[in-house]
Amino acid sequence: MAARSDSVHPGIIAFIANQFDMRNDLLSSWTNASKLPGLLEGAIMDQPSCERAQTNKASYACATNSNCANASYGGYTCHCNNDQPNPYLSEGCEPPQDYNPEPKEQCLRSCGNMSIPFPFGLEDGCFGNEWFQLNCTAGNTLFSPGVGQYRVISVSVEDGTLTVSNVLNNASSVKEMVVANTDEHGDSYIEGPVEDVFDFSMEYDIVIRWAITNSTCQKAKQNITSYACRSVYSSCHDVTHGVIFMGYRCNCSSGYKGNPYVLDGCQDIDECLAPNSCNGICQNTPGSYKCTPCPHGKEFDSTKSRCAISTKRWNLLLGTAIGTGCGLGSIVIALGVIVLANKWRKGIQKRIRRAYFKKNQGLLLEQLISDESATSKTKIFSLEELDKATNNFDATRVLGRGGHGTVYKGILSDQRVVAIKKSKIVEQMEIDQFINEVAILSQIIHRNVVKLFGCCLEDEVPLLVYEFISNGTLYELLHMDTTVKCLLSWDDRLRIAVEAAGALAYLHSAASIPIFHRDVKSSNILLDDNYTTKISDFGASRSLSLDETHVVTIVQGTFGYLDPEYYHTGQLTEKSDVYSFGVILVELLTRKKPIFINDLGAKQSLSYYFVEGLQEGSLVRILDSQVLEEADQEEINEIASLTDACLRTKGGERPTMKEVDMRLQFLRTKRLRKRQCLHEKDGDIEPLLCPEAKNPHKHMNIDNDAHITHQGMSGCYSLEQEFASSLFGMPR
Repeated sequence: MAARSDSVHPGIIAFIANQFDMRNDLLSSWTNASKLPGLLEGAIMDQPSCERAQTNKASYACATNSNCANASYGGYTCHCNNDQPNPYLSEGCEPPQDYNPEPKEQCLRSCGNMSIPFPFGLEDGCFGNEWFQLNCTAGNTLFSPGVGQYRVISVSVEDGTLTVSNVLNNASSVKEMVVANTDEHGDSYIEGPVEDVFDFSMEYDIVIRWAITNSTCQKAKQNITSYACRSVYSSCHDVTHGVIFMGYRCNCSSGYKGNPYVLDGCQDIDECLAPNSCNGICQNTPGSYKCTPCPHGKEFDSTKSRCAISTKRWNLLLGTAIGTGCGLGSIVIALGVIVLANKWRKGIQKRIRRAYFKKNQGLLLEQLISDESATSKTKIFSLEELDKATNNFDATRVLGRGGHGTVYKGILSDQRVVAIKKSKIVEQMEIDQFINEVAILSQIIHRNVVKLFGCCLEDEVPLLVYEFISNGTLYELLHMDTTVKCLLSWDDRLRIAVEAAGALAYLHSAASIPIFHRDVKSSNILLDDNYTTKISDFGASRSLSLDETHVVTIVQGTFGYLDPEYYHTGQLTEKSDVYSFGVILVELLTRKKPIFINDLGAKQSLSYYFVEGLQEGSLVRILDSQVLEEADQEEINEIASLTDACLRTKGGERPTMKEVDMRLQFLRTKRLRKRQCLHEKDGDIEPLLCPEAKNPHKHMNIDNDAHITHQGMSGCYSLEQEFASSLFGMPR
């Protein structure tokens, strides 16, 4: 057992031999093809491991700059990183030498037939440091680790190995050679002196594993000037021998090969030239390769390493082509059959529609409307056009349903929005009369009557196409939302009544042939974008010749609005519409439905309820509160008197629609004159409608019919002047 130069370690030393002068951090193991004899090993035993020993600096045996390794049998051993012979000396091991990653230019890189890659070199400045210095003598590359010289067989920078053979030193030096049993990895390594172990006249190979300076990759990367891995495509990894840390070594990245210790030393590997798993077209890429499957119709031929059409594939393609051809032929035949069937079906539909057109007297209608002007000419629509306009009469397009049919919203090809009424089944005897009425209605041009654009006669029942009215019905405004007051001021109610009465009076007396609506009700009074009144739904209307005063028909109408005389006799006259209009006036006064639930929970007729209240003198009790607030007593009495006249049981006692129209215009003109007089006297007047902030429909204004004075006139007319103005001066 060797003693330390200054003091002996106090721990128990099992056995320590003289150290072989070898750089343990570079040369980690020797592997011989022959079997080597065993050697007794030693370790410091006062602590079980390096970790425990390093906690007590006073008893820690390893010198400065030395490495500590745990022994497999317990304790620990010390190793220098350089030529220092004893890692247990107090002055410590010498620090590792610096590494130069950039050799000088024009270095000799071969000796005989052997290539000498960097970091190894033969000349000063051509190797990384002196550990990697080799000598070239007589064409042989020699390695001199300190105790002798060895002939270098090969140098590998990829595996980090140096293979040597043929020990060339003298016998005395050979006796200093140290060899031990193989470690847990199966490698032999230098540990202590053994005499007469080898016959050096025999040839054998020794594989020496080496590493760059004794530093980890993490620390080495911090000093880029001495960092050994110079190639862009290189990587660093730490190297150990058993439990002994050696340093770090460089390798080319995956997909590259060459020397990672020089710039551009790692070159891309062409994987397509080497055996690979690509069964298709191989394309080399930096560090890898891309495999593209063989084109359609070809397969990979492993014997030729290329894509080719195989016989089996060819037969399959041929069979596929035949099958595809047969399938396409079948599809073409099927499509042909479908096209012919559609044409046959469309032909049948066309004949059916033509038959309906003739049955619905379409030829007669064409003659009746042939003389109309081009601008107002009623159009006869095709069923196909109306199908497209209503999306095949989709249920989501339904605007409403009534006793005479269903109304759909449609968009024509010219982007006009229309209401399309699809009537219920009618008797053949009514078709002629229907056509005559369509011809008459198409000629009605009145601002308060819904415009009839045309009809379609290609369906089982005729279809009527009207202009679309966007703001709903008077019934909805009165009864669907009772909180709406702003749009139902007393002035608005008077205006709506005047406009509706004017339209009905026009139908009764001003049209070329008198037309009785026969279904006058608040749900048939529509309001357009400007809340202008529009009379609609002439499905039950009847026309009379000029010498007729009434017509006997099947009783049609809506309960609550139905004329009791017409109900009992079946005789339809213009006074029937007057009675129904009287019910609308009561709705405007009371804001109650024509059939409503009274205080006792029973159904009651609004017309009888009004007449009864008028007779009992309790009119104020049944009127809408807003009417009582905005109308004066004189106005209420006048319109109540007119309503009572319209609701008389006998039709002969009722006024005509023209008389109703005149009295309503007179009443409204009188109210407007009175408000204008107040304005001239007081200089201010309440707005006729609600304030703009409370009225979302500010365009709904009575000023349409309020221009009753000329420019420059002032003062108030007398009642006689107002009456004359209402009869002759009011615009229609």
